[in-house]
Amino acid sequence: MAKTLIALIAALCLAYPVAAAQSKSEPQKPAKPAWTELTPVQQQILAPLAGEWDKLDTTRRKKWVAIAKKYPKMTPKQQQRLQTRMKEWAALTPEQRRAARENYKSVKKLPPEKRKAVKLQWQQYQQSLATQDETLGKHLAEPAPAAGTPAAPAAGTPAAPAAGTPAAPASASQP
Repeated sequence: MAKTLIALIAALCLAYPVAAAQSKSEPQKPAKPAWTELTPVQQQILAPLAGEWDKLDTTRRKKWVAIAKKYPKMTPKQQQRLQTRMKEWAALTPEQRRAARENYKSVKKLPPEKRKAVKLQWQQYQQSLATQDETLGKHLAEPAPAAGTPAAPAAGTPAAPAAGTPAAPASASQP
């Protein structure tokens, strides 16, 4: 019995590399649909993903095509949100995308109460970012001194003579 088990394990160990090599040597089918197979409307909707399309597998491409089919029924606000999200997604590195997927999956597994708490925290975070952006925008909107405008001298420092006015020599006596 033990000899049979050892022989079976040895046969499997020897057969596995051969089977793996054969499966790798078979050419992979290109992911579908290709960008050129999309309708012009789908290409317009999915334009933020055009540069990444060739890197997407068939499953992800089909998901994006399904989203593009729902796009005309979305409100303008939803459409704008989708376009923004696609642009943000396309800008992520593969590692950042993987992390985002993992985070999504982990949140999806949470009980409904915990998911609501996470959503509330996220909304608070987004609101704080919006407030910071608003504050920064106001700060940046303040006029800066024009180039070439002299700054006021520090307190207790004599002012520099105006342009074209000769400076008094340091040795000149005062009356």
